[in-house]
Amino acid sequence: MLQNYLKIAWRNLIKDRQFTFLNLVGLSTGLACAIFIWLWVTDELSVDHYNEKDKQLYEIMQNIKHDGIIETTTNTAGLLANALAKAMPEVENSATVVLASWFDNDGIITSGDKRIKARRQFVSQHYFDVFTCPFITGDKNKILSDKHSIAISDVLANKLFHSASDAVGKNLFWSDGEFTGSYQIAAVFKANPVNATNQFDMIFNFDLFVEKRPGMKDWGNSDPSTFVILKKGTNIDQFNAKIKNFVTQQGKEDTKDLFAIKFSDKYLHDVFKDGKQTGSGRIVYVKLFTIIGIFILVIACINFMNLSTAKASHRIKEVGIKKVVGARRGSLVLQYLGESVFLSFLSLILSIVLITLLLPAFNQITGKVLNFKLDTTLIIPVLSITLLTGLIAGSYPALYISGFSPALILKGKLKTSIGEIWVRKGLVVFQFTLSVIAIVAVSIVYKQIDYIQSKNLGYSRDNVINFEIPLEFDSLKLVAAESFVNEIRSLPGVVSAGSHSHDLNGNHGGIGGFTWPGKNPTQNLEFANLEVGYGFIQTVGIQMKEGKGFSDDNRSFKEIIFNEAAIKTMGLQNPIGKTVSFWGQPHVIVGVAKDFNFESLYNPIKPCFFQDFPIGPSIVIKIKAGTEKQTIERIKTVFTSFSKGLSFDYRFMDEDYAALYKAENRVSVLSRYFAGLAILISCLGLFGLAAFTAQRRQKEIGIRKVVGATVGNVAMMLSKDFITMVLIAMLIGFPVVWWIMHDWLQGFAYRVNISPLVFVLTAFFVLMITLLTIGFQSIKAALANPVKSLRSE
Repeated sequence: MLQNYLKIAWRNLIKDRQFTFLNLVGLSTGLACAIFIWLWVTDELSVDHYNEKDKQLYEIMQNIKHDGIIETTTNTAGLLANALAKAMPEVENSATVVLASWFDNDGIITSGDKRIKARRQFVSQHYFDVFTCPFITGDKNKILSDKHSIAISDVLANKLFHSASDAVGKNLFWSDGEFTGSYQIAAVFKANPVNATNQFDMIFNFDLFVEKRPGMKDWGNSDPSTFVILKKGTNIDQFNAKIKNFVTQQGKEDTKDLFAIKFSDKYLHDVFKDGKQTGSGRIVYVKLFTIIGIFILVIACINFMNLSTAKASHRIKEVGIKKVVGARRGSLVLQYLGESVFLSFLSLILSIVLITLLLPAFNQITGKVLNFKLDTTLIIPVLSITLLTGLIAGSYPALYISGFSPALILKGKLKTSIGEIWVRKGLVVFQFTLSVIAIVAVSIVYKQIDYIQSKNLGYSRDNVINFEIPLEFDSLKLVAAESFVNEIRSLPGVVSAGSHSHDLNGNHGGIGGFTWPGKNPTQNLEFANLEVGYGFIQTVGIQMKEGKGFSDDNRSFKEIIFNEAAIKTMGLQNPIGKTVSFWGQPHVIVGVAKDFNFESLYNPIKPCFFQDFPIGPSIVIKIKAGTEKQTIERIKTVFTSFSKGLSFDYRFMDEDYAALYKAENRVSVLSRYFAGLAILISCLGLFGLAAFTAQRRQKEIGIRKVVGATVGNVAMMLSKDFITMVLIAMLIGFPVVWWIMHDWLQGFAYRVNISPLVFVLTAFFVLMITLLTIGFQSIKAALANPVKSLRSE
């Protein structure tokens, strides 16, 4: 019986090649999209879940209140981890970590004739009881007992010594400001997986960090991150209530509240508002693409349903004869569902070919390293999706065909029911509603991303490059560092240059405790702190509202420049020349900069100030337009002469800025592809339905032509129903997508308005696509010779 069903299924597929082609292309494209999205979503959901105690691992966050604003940060006091472990019975273990992302720049390893940049982090005693960090060789405990012992990753060990076993016991020289010195490798650990947000090459003892920075012993400090393992069964809400005022209970600031969040949840739920986690963040894109994948698969299934139901008229007599000779409805349903599943698995084979060919391009777009390997973790979901697709796509046609009355079939009295027509039209409206929503959403996302990229930020990114100065050129060797910067400034093609510690992409410090003339004693403000060297402000083109930039001969480093937002918030009148203080140090205001965006456009402009530092670890260089290639070569030559073999890695400033919106850019690009595929699949179905409609109404068309109907009349008659369905889809889809995108745009402090033109252009585009899709079949039917269709009458 099964063999017979397969033969019949294959013969039907071969018999009607157009039907088979349309369904194969639609289903295979839908399956490929769904599998691509499933791979991406699965990878996103797996980020930071690599720790053995993932379900118990929490990160302590800190809400800082100032001037009515709540700022949420991952940075906490260095004393917090041990204090929580002692005071809270719910805490099984805790660790203090100065993450690699905390440092502005990488350090430099020197080993023999090799010099390599590396990322480091400092960890406290129980770090390895909190995080999973497999060791390949060596003694990990030695790192925690000896401040001058370190561990390096297997990746770094292979770069330096060609193997992990050869690395243990070796000494290397580390250049990193106050931590510069010689260290012995005590152990080699396996590098974190690629889906870990915290990537580092070296592990140092946190006690060394405390030794060099005694401020870690003060509760007022907020630099490291704190992680805890909570005992199984701990109620997180009750725990958060207990630790909320923990810093205050130490007799310190009452402006800091603590709370814990699951470490592996933070990647997807990384947006906080009023001190609480919101439903925003990367999780929005995970949900969005999950919905898109389902929608595309549904659109492909709708095509199959519509085309299969429409073609049922060719199999009516087959059904009637089978029923007369004793076939039951159940066996017929099974047969037609089997044909649908068979076609679905054929589509799967084609979709696997598509995925294999397109996966490298998909990885490039998403910035991931996704693998399509048919192992047990992938085979079961893929086969399940394929089977479900076949069953859903074939369910309505199977039930519809098997339900015909054999008596009516054999008497030729079977007519198309009103219900069938409405179901078919409803499915077309539904799939085009989804397509319309996709097109409008993609257009608005594109406009917002374009607005972000082109918005005047208050400074210039054009022809500005940025790179790290080798860290030997820090304050310990100020003369060499200044010599490097001055030599860069003297190069032909270099307009200006300036060093910096903080950039304009949200990487800045925060300082409170300011005093200024006329300050309200109850006012508590925190200012963003941008540490820059002489020439930075001029190089990036920040405009001064009043006053001047830093002086070249300033060696007291007591000058300070605020932005307009800071001066307004402080309520200072005639600020130039006035003295402000923080940390007991007076600073003279020499200038007020016009407001500029120094964070993501998700955030409004905050009060900030510039401090003038002798040298920073990085440098920005403005290059004369048209001389980029030659000037960069000159800069490389100078860099090489100072760096002694260190690789010259530079970035253009606009590339750094674009990296802030990496997720949005990827969503924009992927959305365009998926929206295009959605409209393509919809049009394939429309094309098939138009062909079937024209075929079914051949005799009607012949009679109309005989009595004088023109080609235009016939084409319009065949097209108007489809155009009506598309118009209804727009009426449904436009309000829905406006609401969705309006809500999405609210996450940006600076955003575009949703213009009616987007809807007008979408309507025009969809109507043109519809007319082109059905126009060929309509005109072909209208031009047909009526004699052929009426010959049998």
